[in-house]
Amino acid sequence: MKIHVEVDCTPEEARRAMGLPDLTPVHDRYVQLMVQAIETQGTPEAFETLVRSWTPMGEAGMNFWRTMFEGGNKAG
Repeated sequence: MKIHVEVDCTPEEARRAMGLPDLTPVHDRYVQLMVQAIETQGTPEAFETLVRSWTPMGEAGMNFWRTMFEGGNKAG
């Protein structure tokens, strides 16, 4: 027997229904820090150093971000 349930809700409503925390303030602050870093430390090397200090798991985290950015460049 298979039962399919379709729920029509926004991501915010789904987050609340599942009891997950609202991380919007954390995300907004993180984005604000990245924008400030880009504006004040305009070189790619300085930005990489900054992001490297933020990423978990050291080099594996950097590879994740690098792959994500490269994938975005190819798609756009």
